[in-house]
Amino acid sequence: MESLQPEKAVEMYLQERSNEVSEWTYYSHQSRLGHFLDWCEQKGVDNLNELTGRDMHEYKLWRRESGISKVTEKTQMDTLRVFIRYCERIEAVQENLSEAVQSPDLDKDENVRDEILEGERAIQILEHLEKYEYASFRHTLLLLMFKCGMRLGGLHSLDLSDYDESNMSLHIEHRPETETPLKNKEDGSRLIALSSSQCRVLSDYIDENRHDVEDDFGRKPLLTRSSGRPHKNTIRNYVYQITRPCMIGDCPHGRDPDECDDNSWSGASSCPATVSPHSVRRGSITYHLLEDVPDGVVSDRMNVGQDTLDKHYDKRSLEEKMEQRRDHLQGI
Repeated sequence: MESLQPEKAVEMYLQERSNEVSEWTYYSHQSRLGHFLDWCEQKGVDNLNELTGRDMHEYKLWRRESGISKVTEKTQMDTLRVFIRYCERIEAVQENLSEAVQSPDLDKDENVRDEILEGERAIQILEHLEKYEYASFRHTLLLLMFKCGMRLGGLHSLDLSDYDESNMSLHIEHRPETETPLKNKEDGSRLIALSSSQCRVLSDYIDENRHDVEDDFGRKPLLTRSSGRPHKNTIRNYVYQITRPCMIGDCPHGRDPDECDDNSWSGASSCPATVSPHSVRRGSITYHLLEDVPDGVVSDRMNVGQDTLDKHYDKRSLEEKMEQRRDHLQGI
């Protein structure tokens, strides 16, 4: 075998895949294989010919020690296996080395508990919606859920009058008497700041696509369907629908969307790769933390206590937290 450096192999792999997969899948593979390149550099691996099954096992343990979740470990090892199979095909690694790349098995409960809409994927979906469904119900829905980290109940409660365009804000209010309570009741009431780009989408939605309707209590909902305020289950199903991978790229399970039973309004929630509204919220919180938004700001904006945030929502790995602290301590 001719020697091949890890960086060159990854470059060749990504170049081949660029015309076969969606942009989101491409960047996901690029990001995951970046960890493999870091490991190769740390271990002094400059020729893939030399990799062994033991190296694959050591890499898996190295990633696990960084504090990643079991779900993240599985996705990263799955991507590495695909890459190693490519390397086998071009005779850059030992034959059958991919068989040594083992991913953890997940039970259904583990998958649900650790499930989040990763920031990278959320941004790709939002870009797709902005390009093809600008200021639509679906675009506005996901924009508010992800950029504001809103709970399903908070989104469901919004009235047209809760949007203050001049102040660039949304008012979240506990109104149980008209069937839009908040999880934390009065403590959940708050003002949420919006950016100029978020206001532009929301204002365009109101002007172009919002139905002029009232709910059963005479209130004018912000987000509407033709019949009035959408039920929580309706909102939930829209989230399942727009977070299916096949909406913007390939199915990770190799299914044909035209023949898949989950590629329908009623079947969206059954898609094994889609996520729930709560997973969008968890992904939003993690995304904001990774973007160096202070914990206190995230806690107040998303209406979640610091202890709860740390225990249930913060999905940053120990490695990611360390690197963020390092950035803040430069020059000290």
